[in-house]
Amino acid sequence: MQQLLDIFGYGLCHQLPERSFFAGGLQLPICARDTGIYLGFVVSLILISLLSRRSRPTGLPSVPLLFIGATFIAAMAVDGLTSYAGLRGTTNDLRLLTGILAGYALPLVAVPIVNSQMWRSTTSQRPLSRLADVAVWLVSVPLVFAVIRWGLPYLGVLYPILVVVAVLVTFVCVNLVFVYFVPRFERTAVSLRGAWLQILMALALTSLQLVAAGLLRLFLDGLA
Repeated sequence: MQQLLDIFGYGLCHQLPERSFFAGGLQLPICARDTGIYLGFVVSLILISLLSRRSRPTGLPSVPLLFIGATFIAAMAVDGLTSYAGLRGTTNDLRLLTGILAGYALPLVAVPIVNSQMWRSTTSQRPLSRLADVAVWLVSVPLVFAVIRWGLPYLGVLYPILVVVAVLVTFVCVNLVFVYFVPRFERTAVSLRGAWLQILMALALTSLQLVAAGLLRLFLDGLA
């Protein structure tokens, strides 16, 4: 199991044990920061979809919401760059939190793009267009941190498997944009069940990308 997890995350992350979480005697396939990014992305994606009430918004978020998202991403960048530069120390908890913030921000743009390319029926509505929706989205951040940090380890080996699923969902979501650039598929989906072929194609692209990333790291490690 550990070997499979290491192979899966090899091209995505440095996988340093001191910067990673463990569960069920296994090291997660990616570090604490990346764990936050991918799990945060999936949770934010689900929340935005639920709060949109099946309206499938295609409009970009409001300027204040974009500013919040940019601040979230900047927080991760500042933590990562300053710690790598040796200007200050950081911890796995802080890496996880800033990773969650960045992961939360990405669907603000990803959701409208995917919706505009994928679905036959959409609206020009913005994601999280109501103040109450934004409040729910923001309040969920510390709850998600608490669940990931102290709750998921109790799942044992299911925790790293859940992280693997989160990585796949994130990549598939992004790759669906490329799949739906094909004129034959563009704006044809009515339901997720009806889009099984396109989702399968996005999963195939994801597999190729993960393999390519792993081979690239293997090559660079060989040079080093």
